[in-house]
Amino acid sequence: MESKDYVPLFETKPAKGRILFRLYAASIFVAICMIFVYRVSYFPSSLEGPAVARWAWSGMFLAELCFSWYEKYLPRIDVFVCTADPVIEPPTMVINTVLSVMAYDYPPEKLSVYLSDDGGSDLTFYAMLEASRFAKEWIPFCKKLNAEPRSPEAYFQSAVEPIDDPIMAKQWQSVKVIIQCHSHAQDISGTMT
Repeated sequence: MESKDYVPLFETKPAKGRILFRLYAASIFVAICMIFVYRVSYFPSSLEGPAVARWAWSGMFLAELCFSWYEKYLPRIDVFVCTADPVIEPPTMVINTVLSVMAYDYPPEKLSVYLSDDGGSDLTFYAMLEASRFAKEWIPFCKKLNAEPRSPEAYFQSAVEPIDDPIMAKQWQSVKVIIQCHSHAQDISGTMT
C-alpha cells in the first residue's frame, strides 16, 4: 500500500482552549485553598456558642480535607484498545494508542491497558512486544517532561527539542531515535506481510 492511499483512522490535532482549562483548574485550586483558610480563620471559639457548633465546624473541615486529597480515592480503570486488521489499522498506530494510554497522568497501579486483536495478527503481536520494551523508556520520559500529546508519533511531530537543558536534550534525542528505529522496523515488516 502506497503512502498516498493511506488514510489515518485517528487524527491528532492540537487541543483548543488549554489555557482556559488551566485557568479553570487554577481557579478551582485557589477556591479550595480559600475554603481551608476560611475554616481555620473562623473556627468558633468556646465563647461564641455551644460545643456542637465547634464539632460541626471541625467535621466539615475534616471532610473537606479528606475529599481534597482525592488521588487515593480514584477508581481503577480498564482501557481496552481493539484492533482487527493490521492493514486497515497499522500496528504503529495501534501501539501509539496503547502507549499514549499507558502514559496517562493517572496512578499506574489503578490503570490497566489491554490490547484486543480480533485478527490475531503476528505483526500486531510482535509490535506489542517491542512496544512493551519501549514503554520502559517512553512512560518515564512523558512524566519527566510532562509530554503532550502522549502518543510518541504525535509528540515528535509537534514537539521542539529542549536545547536549553543538555541532559534533557540528550534523553529527548535518544527516545526519538528509538521511535524512529521501531517505526522503520514496523514499516519494513508491514511491507513483507
